Amino acid sequence: MSDPQSVNNYDGPVFNGPASRNQFAWNNETVTQNQQNNSPVAPGYEALAALVADLLRQLPQAGLPDEQREDAEVAAGEVMATITRPEPPEEGRLRRALAALRGALAPVATGVVAGTTVGAQEWALRAIEGLTGAV
Repeated sequence: MSDPQSVNNYDGPVFNGPASRNQFAWNNETVTQNQQNNSPVAPGYEALAALVADLLRQLPQAGLPDEQREDAEVAAGEVMATITRPEPPEEGRLRRALAALRGALAPVATGVVAGTTVGAQEWALRAIEGLTGAV
């Protein structure tokens, strides 16, 4: 006769290894999460860091669909990661990250995305303009 198989039922995420610097929301209807990266910004990129940080703060209130918001958050995170590295920022990597962030905001700026809040189109246009002159 064999031993009965052990079954574990978990009511939440289970991590079987390191999971540092991650954020999770579980079993809720709405959530706003913020994560601060307090690494020093490369000299000359302080204004860009402030612009991206402000964009990330305002992003949840823009009313973007989840996919567009997530794309913008990932691209903004890449910009911040590039300008807060110990070594000087790679210009090509930064240009690509900024292009991705502008691309994530473009459907809002052009009015293509339905469901955005009032003023989101103007906000996205201002953000894109600020990001355009960043590098």
